[in-house]
Amino acid sequence: MKILVTGGAGFIGSAVIRFLIRETEHTVVNIDKLTYAANLENLTSIEDSPRYSFYQADICDEALMKNIFTECEPDAVMHLAAESHVDRSIDGPRAFLETNIMGTYSLLQAARIVWQGLPADRKQAFRFLHVSTDEVFGSLGSEGFFTEETPYAPNSPYSSSKASSDMIVRAWHHTFGLPTLISNCSNNYGPYQFPEKLIPVILLNALSGKPLPVYGTGENIRDWLFVDDHARALYRILTAGAVGETYNIGGHNEKQNIELVRDICRILDTLIPDSAHVPHEKLITFVKDRPGHDQRYAINASKIARELGWSPSVTVEEGLKLTVQWYLENREWWEALLNRGFKQEVRLGVTAQ
Repeated sequence: MKILVTGGAGFIGSAVIRFLIRETEHTVVNIDKLTYAANLENLTSIEDSPRYSFYQADICDEALMKNIFTECEPDAVMHLAAESHVDRSIDGPRAFLETNIMGTYSLLQAARIVWQGLPADRKQAFRFLHVSTDEVFGSLGSEGFFTEETPYAPNSPYSSSKASSDMIVRAWHHTFGLPTLISNCSNNYGPYQFPEKLIPVILLNALSGKPLPVYGTGENIRDWLFVDDHARALYRILTAGAVGETYNIGGHNEKQNIELVRDICRILDTLIPDSAHVPHEKLITFVKDRPGHDQRYAINASKIARELGWSPSVTVEEGLKLTVQWYLENREWWEALLNRGFKQEVRLGVTAQ
């Protein structure tokens, strides 16, 4: 197949592309605007492959998307391009509404035009996979899990924009017949994650002896999914999922934020015992909570396990060790981000603008 991946220079998108080039024979077309969180260095290991090509383009540009889709004529689309940082959505919601809602609309329109013109066999095989989040379901209590039937109840500008895009994708399937699929995943982590999300924030701050910011009391719970496991799941959904269906992808790894931070500190203490900052737990600092901070997310991923045979391959303990080791061994990657002007804020999204 020729697979068009949006947001392929981002954290999850680049993991998907690395998987596709290394583990399959498919051709990959990467569309990325190269906003602040994108990094083509995530793809240096595969960028010379004759099966890989790249377009720097904004998915909100409807005319440009139609041109690219017409030129490439893909067999499948994996749509990962999104504004995704909850704190930033509180500080500046507009970009989230534009990219996540109108960008998805532009892609659906471009895909529909190409799909309608394909020969019968390719039209039958065409797929549009929309990659979303478990945050669309809102907040869980101390018990229970999100399933594919859980009602949507988004609580942040980010999650509401993703919930909107999910609904639009469903509408294009039911109204126009476009063969779509939707995935909703739990919190991702792993190598190449942009240093504004929790785990890389804690890691890089700890390495430089800065405060380790933990929102509120740190008791908020998340289900953690290793990014390479997520990439495998997405490919499985694309190639074996039923058209029109939604699949939840979870890591079966629930952790309180404070537990996760302490785990990272202990791993660092073990890997760099001669650091001046050992024990790293002494750097933990509790900061004002995020407005509307959801208490708990937890995914029931039994459907994808039962129907598609996917399950996570690593526990959060195993994945954290791999992640910390990668950041220690790839200082040049994250130091380049800091050197090009990214300022790792202690926190964002304290108040709405």
